[in-house]
Amino acid sequence: MIFNLHLVKKIFVLFLILNVNLMFAQSLKGISRYEKRWALFHPFAAIKVKKITKKCWPHYSNVKTKQVLDTYESGGKLDAFRHVFFMAALSQKIKPRKLRKLGIAHEKGNYKQFLNDQNEQGEQPDSLGTLMDLKNNEVGFGIGKENKKISLEDLKLKVISTIKSGDAFYFKRNTNGDYLNCNDQIIDLRNYSGKWFVPKCLVKTNE
Repeated sequence: MIFNLHLVKKIFVLFLILNVNLMFAQSLKGISRYEKRWALFHPFAAIKVKKITKKCWPHYSNVKTKQVLDTYESGGKLDAFRHVFFMAALSQKIKPRKLRKLGIAHEKGNYKQFLNDQNEQGEQPDSLGTLMDLKNNEVGFGIGKENKKISLEDLKLKVISTIKSGDAFYFKRNTNGDYLNCNDQIIDLRNYSGKWFVPKCLVKTNE
């Protein structure tokens, strides 16, 4: 009997990938089909994402609870921190080109939520929110690549410093928390219900 070692290796790798995806699928409740598709094609990276994000959440909760930045989980500095910090942490172990695809997949899921009239972080997803998230993801990639060896605690402090120095992005608001356009006029969100574009003003996090 002739033993095809190359074929056996292929079958073994396929079997391994299927099992990894089965393990990961058990924790994918609430995840968009676009992110599930990403996990299918990046099974080992997906396992790393699951492990790293689990470690990141307590650090995020600490920043949120202590109100180190602001209290806005959608469109605020806290939102910016979440994207920058998580992508920075992931970039310590995973190549940014893979994570960039994951970020895009997540935003596609947000658009699907918009079409289904579903909220994210208590607000309707919109086009500029997608842009804000993707820009902050890129900031996170840079921090993670340059700081591969530091702890999550130190990484958290570095991201906070980055946001305070104005190297990330968020939406302009007034002191009452109302969104403003770039002419400093209050945006009445009721006028944009069901609309993908909302004329928010995307600015650096020190403005």
